[in-house]
Amino acid sequence: MSKAQEFEKVLEQSDTSAVSFESHIKSPVEKFQHFLHSSQAAVPLIVLILSIAVFGVLVGGKFFNPFSLTLILQQVAIVGIVGAAQTLIILTAGIDLSVGAVMVLSSVVMGQFTFRYGIPVPISILCGLACGALCGFINGWLVAKVKLPPFIVTLGTWQVYNATKYLYSKNETIRGQDIEAQAPLLQLFGIQIKFGGAVFTLGVIFMVLLVVFLWYVLNYTAWGRRLYAVGDDPEAAQLSGIRVDRMLITVYTLSGLICGLGGWVLIGRIGSVSPTTGEFTNIESITAVVIGGISLFGGRGSILGMIFGGLIVGVFSLGLRLLGTDPQWTYFLIGVLIIGAVAIDQWIRKVSG
Repeated sequence: MSKAQEFEKVLEQSDTSAVSFESHIKSPVEKFQHFLHSSQAAVPLIVLILSIAVFGVLVGGKFFNPFSLTLILQQVAIVGIVGAAQTLIILTAGIDLSVGAVMVLSSVVMGQFTFRYGIPVPISILCGLACGALCGFINGWLVAKVKLPPFIVTLGTWQVYNATKYLYSKNETIRGQDIEAQAPLLQLFGIQIKFGGAVFTLGVIFMVLLVVFLWYVLNYTAWGRRLYAVGDDPEAAQLSGIRVDRMLITVYTLSGLICGLGGWVLIGRIGSVSPTTGEFTNIESITAVVIGGISLFGGRGSILGMIFGGLIVGVFSLGLRLLGTDPQWTYFLIGVLIIGAVAIDQWIRKVSG
């Protein structure tokens, strides 16, 4: 090979390297896409801030006052707790349509054990929590061991648990006055704490503590890393030594327990024990999860995003009500947000594709 040929070959290699280097230079859109992929709660947080700003301008002082803002938190407390349970399930690439029924059934057990059987309130509460955990265990066992699709399993158990709460309670409501007089512990999470014009309840505080605790567990413990691994690729997780079946049963059982706690908070929120409450909590929890940027394909998302998603719905509901608009506009805009959230999730997933 002559020196001229060697020189041409070096130039060709230099051109190839330059092209390769240029191909790795990311556009601003790609950089933003990577940022959203690494900061999983960023999109719902941005939407939440913009929503508060827009309604603050449109509504004015009625919206931007401590009472209104903390009212949003009170309205989101139940959805936030049940949404935390739903988040754990969806991170495993599953879904739980029965969470609302499990929550109400647990509250019915607490109330009926106390007033029908005269069981001490603390034991009745533990029985209600055990009921929630058992319902979750049944869901997890059917998914992990029988290998049934989570959607079909929880669609069926939703009907079963829903019917059970009506049959067991005989469709009767335990009045708030009776609870307040004989079993005030059942209404614990309805206790209000006033700070200036802001009004917090113990239910709101519990929701915040629960979400912070689960955020820590999911991000800084081996159990949390295994949960993400199962949702991302169950076969790879199995090969790496993770017992996927046991993990799924544990997650569904924990989800049921959290729904049981949500049932206790629900009694404090509405003041009574009624089998007719929480009819749409399952849909509301899924809405908070989806708007919160948690991928329905599993393995990606932040529980903080779920809370932001729930707060977005709360902001829209309160803001539109203060504007005096038709309530149907709330559902319309929430539907648009759900579709937009899924579309954004698909776009962000292309980074890892």
